[in-house]
Amino acid sequence: MKMDVLVVLIIIGTFLSVLGVAYALRMFLNPTRSARDRVAEITGTQTIESELLLQNQQLGNVTSNIGALSRPSDSQAHLLRQRLLQAGYRNRTALEAFTALRTVFAVALPALTFAFVVIFAPTLKPVFMVFWVLVAAAAGYYVPGLWVTNKLQNRQEALMRSFPDALDLLVSSVEAGLGLDAAFRRVAQEMESAAPELAQELQAVNHEVAAGVPRLEALRHLDDRTGLAEVNSLVNVLTQAERFGTSVARALRVHADLVRRKRMLNAEERAAKISPKLTVAMILFIMPTIFLVLVGPAVINVARNLIPMLEGQAK
Repeated sequence: MKMDVLVVLIIIGTFLSVLGVAYALRMFLNPTRSARDRVAEITGTQTIESELLLQNQQLGNVTSNIGALSRPSDSQAHLLRQRLLQAGYRNRTALEAFTALRTVFAVALPALTFAFVVIFAPTLKPVFMVFWVLVAAAAGYYVPGLWVTNKLQNRQEALMRSFPDALDLLVSSVEAGLGLDAAFRRVAQEMESAAPELAQELQAVNHEVAAGVPRLEALRHLDDRTGLAEVNSLVNVLTQAERFGTSVARALRVHADLVRRKRMLNAEERAAKISPKLTVAMILFIMPTIFLVLVGPAVINVARNLIPMLEGQAK
């Protein structure tokens, strides 16, 4: 009877854990509200979008309450919010959704692990059961952070892969007589199919400038959204050129040459690392195989001929 009650409790806990994980994922991937939703909210027009907005606000409150269980400090929250922004999560509630997701995972995974151990390995010692539950709790707490780190690195690699080409196109546009804003708009249009992430960032700069944000501040926002050292250098070059009145085209060309040279140096560094990696692979995998092929027949001959002869002499 007690075993049946325990199984029922485990099933209920597993269901609630899966439901909580699904809810946290939904809130983490929830898009931001549109301009139509804001207009409907101001004018008082009740539309489908405004109803969805009200529901999202209610869900956001629940997410904030869940995320409060693992809310970081102010300095850590600022760094975490910046990492989420650089990873591509621009929702205003991204930090709360992330902390809620981390909390749900830290609770759900140990519950699922405990249920799995009780059902499939009931004879396991309590010490090992506690160990696996603690491992699941640690994994549930750190897995969302690893996911964000992976997304950030992939996004930065995608941005950096096409950044030198976009910079060369920006130099050509400025030298052709276009203004800096028009050059950014032109580069964003040309790079939209080849590099949609970079084109989206450049379009965001144009939208901010068109909305009245100062150009230098919009460029700083670009640096915050990407987190690339090359973009930071570009922002500093444009800031100094505008502040001191120097030629923007010349400054961009010098910076483009530096970025090209840096990418070439990174390629040479990766090529130089191939030899040590191949050496380790050869020692671990290729050399034992070659040794087995060369020495194996001799060992077989010794086992077939010499060992029986020695045994016969011994008798």
